[in-house]
Amino acid sequence: MDIATGRELGDFLRSRRARIQPEEVGFPGHGRRRVPGLRREEVAQLAGVSVDYYIRLEQGRGPSVSDAVLDAIGRVLRLDGTEQEYLRRVARPAVRRASAARRASAGGPAAQEVRPGLRLLLDTIDKAPAFVLGRRMDVLAWNGLGDAVVGFSRTAPEDRNMPRQVFLVPQARELYLDWPAVAAETVAHLRLYAGNHPKDPQLAVLVSELSRGSEDFRRLWADHQVKEKGYGAKRLMHPVVGELDMPYETLAVPGEPDQLLVVYTPEPGSRTEERVRLLAGRPGGDVGGPIGA
Repeated sequence: MDIATGRELGDFLRSRRARIQPEEVGFPGHGRRRVPGLRREEVAQLAGVSVDYYIRLEQGRGPSVSDAVLDAIGRVLRLDGTEQEYLRRVARPAVRRASAARRASAGGPAAQEVRPGLRLLLDTIDKAPAFVLGRRMDVLAWNGLGDAVVGFSRTAPEDRNMPRQVFLVPQARELYLDWPAVAAETVAHLRLYAGNHPKDPQLAVLVSELSRGSEDFRRLWADHQVKEKGYGAKRLMHPVVGELDMPYETLAVPGEPDQLLVVYTPEPGSRTEERVRLLAGRPGGDVGGPIGA
């Protein structure tokens, strides 16, 4: 299954057209409209391309499209930087096929490993929960506090994956006090990964599993939101110490383009910092909740 196909491009563009109200860009909003938002011919007019060209682009059967055209469409649809980069990737199937062919000739992507220096870095972070995410948001490594807060060691290795745990583990809705926001963010990051790795067979398996097991995932996946996992905050309800307000920072691992270091950063002097300190000496297998990020 190829996640990012011509259909993927069309679905993405249609979802973004639906967000723009016609009157916002100078078109009359009254009258009968079969679909919400802008029509294809309106997008074409505003972007300065022919209607036929834009229709063929949405259908995934147009010629190679230039950066100038994609930038113009992005401005019309009010895409942010992450969405614009995603558009470039899914709009150029020839580039994706060439990249996939190079990977296939090299034997495909190797299994991910966390290098020893990064594992040592995790162990030296003794005041904040931290972990490493890999392809498809697989959990590759963590420190003691990360285990104590989230419970990574209690999960079977094949299930250490954030989307799988957020949508298929019932306890996740208890762990995350803002579960709907966490779910939406998780799918948006997975969708971004899909644009970068359209030929990943394990991604296709994961998306199929999540789609079968979760109506919420199916709805969010169809919404085509894309988002980098940068920084923010999560509220967790830990089974032992109670509510934790956890800001987090996400850092790209140098030399490992598909790995991210995530560090929760409780505010100094806060109630959360005190509660995290209480967990510092406890094994994660005894006190950890369901896996999550």
